[in-house]
Amino acid sequence: MDNRAGEMDVFVQAVELNSFSAAGRRLGLSPSAVSKMITRIEERLGTRLLVRSTRTLQLTPEGEIYHQRALRIVAEIEEAERAVAFGASAAPRGLLRVNSSVPVGVRCILPLVPKFLQCYPEVKLDVSLTDGVVDLIEERADIAIRVGPMRNSSLKARKLFESRVVVIASPDYLAKHGMPSHPRELARHNCLTFNFRRVLNEWPFNNPETGETEMLEVSGNFLSNNGVTAQQMCVAGLGIARLGYFHVSEDILQGRLVVLLEEYNPGDMELIHAVFVGHEYLAARVRSFVDFLAENIGMPGPLTNGAARS
Repeated sequence: MDNRAGEMDVFVQAVELNSFSAAGRRLGLSPSAVSKMITRIEERLGTRLLVRSTRTLQLTPEGEIYHQRALRIVAEIEEAERAVAFGASAAPRGLLRVNSSVPVGVRCILPLVPKFLQCYPEVKLDVSLTDGVVDLIEERADIAIRVGPMRNSSLKARKLFESRVVVIASPDYLAKHGMPSHPRELARHNCLTFNFRRVLNEWPFNNPETGETEMLEVSGNFLSNNGVTAQQMCVAGLGIARLGYFHVSEDILQGRLVVLLEEYNPGDMELIHAVFVGHEYLAARVRSFVDFLAENIGMPGPLTNGAARS
C-alpha cells in the first residue's frame, strides 16, 4: 500500500518552505526524493499541483485545493498521534478555520480571539467574515457561525445566543425625515436593505388588531451584503434599518441610534449557532473553540436574552 499520508506531508512541507531542498532537509530526504513524491501524487491525480521554477513553487488551482485538504489531514494525523502519546491532557493544536457572519464576527467573535489564543497557544486560528451562508466543505471551514433558524442538515450545531431584532434610525435622520408612527409610513422612508437574501427586505410587524404578524416589503437607495455596513450607514443618517440588537446595542446606549416602532415589533429572535461537521471523534481544537464561545459570549442590554447554553 502506498504511503499517501507521508506524501501529503512532503507536499505540505514543500509548499510551506517554498523549496524542495528545504523540505528535504526538514524531513531527512534528498531534493530528488521530494520531487519524485510530488510527481507521484500528480501522476496519480492526473493533474499538475505545482508550477516549478528555479527560485519558487507556485500552486495551481488544483494544487490550492489539494494543499488545503492535505493541511487538514496532516494536522488530524498529528493530533491523533499526540492524543495517543500524551493522553487526554493533550492540548488542542493545529489550524482551525472559522467562518462567521460579519456582525457576529466583529461584535462577538473577534474580541474573544486574544483570550482564546492565550488559552490555546498551539492553535492557529484562520477567521473569515461573510454574511453569505457558506458550505463548510467547499470553503474548507471547520466551524461556521450562522445567524437564523437551522435548516435540516447533517451538520451539528450548538446554540451560542439569541437576540431580538429591532428597527433603528439615527437622530439626525429622524430630525430630517420624521419619526414613523406606523409600519405603513416606512413606504416614504429610505430603508437600508440587503442584496443577498431578498427575504431580509421583508420586515415583519405585529398587527395589534388581529394579533398576527404581517410582512412589509421595504426599499431604499442603498443595499449591502452585510449587517455591519448597514449599521454604519444607519449611524451615518442614511436611512432606517432592521438589525439584530446584539450589534447595535452600543449605538443605542450611546444615543447614536434610536429604536423605532417597538409597539409593532413581533418579538422575533435571531438565533446564532456554531455549526460544524460532527462525529464521535471531533477534533480537540474544534470542540475547544465551540465550548469557549458558548462559555464566553455574553450580550449586553435589556433587549436581548444574553448567552444561551445548550
